[in-house]
Amino acid sequence: MTRLRALWLLPIFWLTVAAANPVLVPDVSQRKIDIVYSFTGAELLLFGAILYPGGRIPTEQADIVVVLRGPSQSLVVREKQKLGGVIWVNAESARFMSAPGYYAIASSRPLDKLVDERTAAIYELGVKNLQLSPASAEQADTRRRFENGLIGLFSKSKLYIEQPGTIEISNGVLYRARLPIPARVPVGSYIAETFLIKNGRVIAVASKEVRIDKSGFERFVAESARRHPLLYGLSAVALSLLLGWGAAAAFRRT
Repeated sequence: MTRLRALWLLPIFWLTVAAANPVLVPDVSQRKIDIVYSFTGAELLLFGAILYPGGRIPTEQADIVVVLRGPSQSLVVREKQKLGGVIWVNAESARFMSAPGYYAIASSRPLDKLVDERTAAIYELGVKNLQLSPASAEQADTRRRFENGLIGLFSKSKLYIEQPGTIEISNGVLYRARLPIPARVPVGSYIAETFLIKNGRVIAVASKEVRIDKSGFERFVAESARRHPLLYGLSAVALSLLLGWGAAAAFRRT
């Protein structure tokens, strides 16, 4: 009878423990961002609330980290070297299987003050903790050099962004963060994740999906290139020849 009673109380105990943790209620300002010919970038607002058990706010405020991650892609990073001090040529290269096409992170305080390196690596908090999945078997120092090169290129293009200390938390409950969307952002499904961190531990996680896609004539061109690559290529060549002929005719008249 005692063992049976313990089995009945076990689910109640787990429900009590789960209810003791706060819950995140996140949202985004736009669920879908359309890229048209005049698109020069956008700003995405990530906001939400922290719901504490019983509605009571602890005296020690927790911290918030938000991450917006774009679709993963396979790519090759090539290292250039100067030949004879004049010509740049491709030297070594490395392939990565799952590098995110876009990654932005914002936090209420610097990451090194919120979590240790192990926790940051587990949740991929920060560009240096991205798991890029190298496909080739280089030495550790060589692989790291190419990883740093990839991160540097994407950071320069504003596709990898870090904004420490930019999240605002009001009354310990409401939070908001703004992340820039550059003009050359890749299309696809994005995941906006929110992490609630306290005493170096992630105590709650929630996510929302964001879709970035081309619209109008840009969408028509992209769909044509994907569905009919041969016809698209021939059309592009024909259009180039036509424009070249037109430019030559115009110069002859002048």
